[in-house]
Amino acid sequence: MQVVILVLNKTECLQPLLEALLESGIRGGTVLESTGMMRVIDNSGDDLPMFGALRQLFDPERRSSKTLIMVLDDPEVAVARQVIARVTGGLNHPDTGILFAMPALFVEGLGAGQA
Repeated sequence: MQVVILVLNKTECLQPLLEALLESGIRGGTVLESTGMMRVIDNSGDDLPMFGALRQLFDPERRSSKTLIMVLDDPEVAVARQVIARVTGGLNHPDTGILFAMPALFVEGLGAGQA
């Protein structure tokens, strides 16, 4: 099993993504409101013009991201990656998101078939 984490900057894709994951048989996940480091630094009140200028390189209107956390069986990871690429148009586009996974050493609370 793996813990799959998607930090989605392109938040307008969240609802279609969740629906597509469900349709592909992937059930369960947690969606969190998240804020990127540059946004936090920019809003800290410090007079650091360099950080404000850097933020302008990114989407200045976006206030937050959505972070989706899922615990998936190994075969489901490939399915999730395909669905995420299809719905978002690909994470290789700027300011779309980042996806990564880590091994789950143990899982409790998923019911039958948990690792």
